[in-house]
Formats: sequence, C-alpha cells, structure tokens
Amino acid sequence: MRDEVWMAPRADGIDPADLAHCRAAIRAGSLSFHAASRLLPRRVRDPALALYAFCRLADDAVDEGADKVRAVLGLRDRLDAVYAGRPRNAPADRAFAGVVAAFDMPRALPDALLEGLAWDAAGRRYAALSGVLAYAARVASAVGAMMCVLMRVRDADALARACDLGLAMQLTNIARDVGEDARAGRLYLPTDWLAEAGIDPDRFLADPAPDPRIAALTARLLAEADDLYIRASAGVAALPVACRPGILAARHVYAAIGGAVARRGFDSVSARARTGRGRKLALLTLSVAQAGATLVVPRAATLHAAPAPEVAFLVSAAAKARRDAGRTEALLAVLAQLEARDAARRAATGGAAGLRG
Repeated sequence: MRDEVWMAPRADGIDPADLAHCRAAIRAGSLSFHAASRLLPRRVRDPALALYAFCRLADDAVDEGADKVRAVLGLRDRLDAVYAGRPRNAPADRAFAGVVAAFDMPRALPDALLEGLAWDAAGRRYAALSGVLAYAARVASAVGAMMCVLMRVRDADALARACDLGLAMQLTNIARDVGEDARAGRLYLPTDWLAEAGIDPDRFLADPAPDPRIAALTARLLAEADDLYIRASAGVAALPVACRPGILAARHVYAAIGGAVARRGFDSVSARARTGRGRKLALLTLSVAQAGATLVVPRAATLHAAPAPEVAFLVSAAAKARRDAGRTEALLAVLAQLEARDAARRAATGGAAGLRG
C-alpha cells in the first residue's frame, strides 16, 4: 500500500512502476503515438508517456463512458488534485503529477484539454471550420504544447508550429472516424459544410451510411490538415536535435492515416482506415533519415508565421515558465453547466451526493 502523501523518486518525478503502467496503456490504446515515441530521447519519452497516458485515459473516459458529464467532472477533480501535489492513487495520475512538478507545466494546457472534453460531454457541434479548429486546439494542440514544455522549448514560434501539428493530427482523426463517431452520436464535420452539401446532420447520425457527399467533405477536411502539416514542418528545426525524429515520426504516421482514408475514396463511414505495422516502420526509418539531413521546408510554411487564432492562447500559456492557477471564465462556465446538468439528473433519479460531496 502506498503512503497517502506521494513522493517522487526520479528527477522527472515519475515512479518506474507507474511509468511501466503508462507505457502499457499507450501500447494498447495508441499504436501511432507509441511507435513515434520510441524515437524520442528517454528524457522526453518517459514524461511524454506519462503525459499521454493521463490525457488518453481522460479522453477514453469521456468517449466511452456511460456518463460523460461525470467523467468530465471527475477529470476536473483529478487535475485539481494533481496541481495540489496530492494526485489520486492511480499510476497515470501519480506520473502526471510528477511531470507537472518537474517541468513546471502551465495549468492552462491541461485545462484546455479539460474544456475540449467538456464540449464533448455537452454534445457540442461546430457550425464552421473555425469551431472545429477551436475544439482541435483543446484536445490535440494542447498536448502538442505540453510536449514542447517537456522538450524545454518555450519559444513562441516553435510552439505555434507544434500547435499546427496538433490541429492537423486532430483533423486527420476526425476524417478517419466519421462513421465511428456518427454511430456513437458524435459529429465533428462543420455543420455549414453539411448544409452546403444538402446533408441533414440528424438524419446522417440516425443512419450513418457511405455517401459521396460525406466523402467529399472528408477530403476537404484532409486538405485542411495537409496545409497544417506543411506549416508544422517549419517548426521541427526549432526543436532539440534529439527530439526531431520522434516529432517527424508523429507527423508522418498521422499524415499516413489521411493517405489511407484517401485510398478508400475518402469513405471513412463503412470502415476505419488503418496503417499497418510495416508502413509505420518505414515511416519511422524515413523520420530518422530526414532528421539527420538538412530540413527542407516549403517556402509557404515559415517558422515565424503567426499562430492560428484558435491556438494563440495555448502559445501564450506555454511560453510562460510558470504554472498558472486560475481557470478561464469560459472553462468555468462550461463546467458549471455540466455540474448543473449532473445535479438535475441526480435529483431526478434520487442519486447520492455529487463528486465533491
């Protein structure tokens, strides 16, 4: 039995047993990230596994849990405990607490992830691409910004390009999972795109079936992702040399998922596109080769381009070498909305006291 007050034994604040648990969770839950992480230096890879395990398990709790609202409120309490230095007695929480302390992780970054998951729990839809990008900023670019913190990179230009990569990856995920999300009642394609194509969102969710109009929107989303991958490439040269192969690997592996969707005629409703082990291995080899050569970046993708408006708050937060304690009014508002919904449901069903009670 562990002591109630947890003590971090390593310089990066992670207990080896907790790290092993995080590594196993990532190996089972995210083959793409696990493959790319193998190319990172150990000083970044180990805390990255802890970070990603915490984020992945939080995301799974909201996506797969029967009570999404309670899952989000539970994550809020877990983050409060982590930043108080008294994490929940679970491997991912303890490991993430070590990372927060060792790297002075700004609170705004995991809070952004929390806000994105709260939007999921609220069933939010996005009228325009900018709304989808705002969601992607929270659930993916926030992780990219946290990865920069783990690499001890606080330069605003490098952070902006890391956030571009997060946006690209999340758009790729959305494009790959159109059918899977629809069958779970989730919709991330911009509703104004659907309207332009003559598609009723509710009818599509009621009967998700392959449709050339949906395929065309999926292709459009992947074209947006491709532009972001190009912008993101400019930032790789601003990273520590030892970290470049791992980040290039993440970029190539996720972009290859988009390529797999394209080869299926952009139909991601009838089946989920995948990249095989051999393809991943080839992309890892390519990433090592590219990292060792002079990085050639398309002229349009400049390192010093301004951050996308949707990620500017992440760049600002990550550039500060301190942990911020306060949550934004927007996050507090959506959490209050979820808490009120949970309280009403529990009152209607005669449930027990709330999470904080």
